[in-house]
Parts: sequence; structure tokens; C-alpha cells
Amino acid sequence: MRYPVAVEPGTDRTAFGVVVPDLPGCYSAGDTLDEAIANAEEAIAAWIDATLDSGKRVPPASTLDAVRSGGEYSGWIFAVIDVDPSVMDDQAERVNITLPRRVLSRLDAAADAAGESRSGFIATMTLIRTEIPTPRRRVKTLTPTPARSKARPLSSSKGKPKG
Repeated sequence: MRYPVAVEPGTDRTAFGVVVPDLPGCYSAGDTLDEAIANAEEAIAAWIDATLDSGKRVPPASTLDAVRSGGEYSGWIFAVIDVDPSVMDDQAERVNITLPRRVLSRLDAAADAAGESRSGFIATMTLIRTEIPTPRRRVKTLTPTPARSKARPLSSSKGKPKG
């Protein structure tokens, strides 16, 4: 999918500004045109991800001609940004993973405490760890209990055992 963008030219004192007309509130900037386009790619991916996570529909892309002919961006530069279709793919896929039994036991306990299935918990934790908000999921934060250690603190006598 190709989303058209409008780029407000930068100057020696201002950055290039990028607007994605089809995605309300999706914009970016950069000190160079290349940086502005690269930042817009990231902004589009984040916008789409947040929209899907909130259960909303991602609008289809307009044509570049439609954005150019609108007149709203007179004097701006126009470009298109290719969006990998996989960022919009919410289809479940079966995977097989291998974990040590002790890790699997902790995973199942945490999933149970959060009221989720193993798969749901893994998905939620992945979204949390990758800093993507998950407003449609209730997340219960679990704090791991530290293991109790019987080890004595090391002495400060530089390796000599206490006598």
C-alpha cells in the first residue's frame, strides 16, 4: 500500500514537515528531506499500529493525484511512502516455541493471574515490551518475586577468606 504525503519544504532555520493526509494526526519532520521521509515511515507504522490496537479501521490510501489536486498543500513537495502490508495483518498465526519447563511454568502462572490464555499473555507482553499501547486489553502488572539467596556477602579483604 502506498500512502501519499505532503512535505512542507524546510529552510536553514526550519525542518521539513510531513503530513499524511489520509491518516488524521499523522505527521512528522526532519532536518533533511531524507530524514523527514524516514521519520514519516515510522510515524505511519506507529499510527497504523495504534489504530489497529484501539479496534479502529485504517483508512485506505488516496491517490497522489487526489492529494496534489486538493489545493491544501500548495507549494509543498509530494511523495508516496510504501507501507508493508504485514503491519496491518491481524490474522492469528499458529507458532511453535520451545521454552524450559521452569519458564513455561512461570508463563502459565502469570497468564492465569492476568486472566489470559498463554497466547494472549505472550501477545500482551510483546506489545508492552515493544512500547505499543494496548487499550483494548486489560493488563495486570506482575512483579516477579526475587529468589532468596543463602549466599553470604563477599568480604572486602580482597579474596582472603574470613577466619
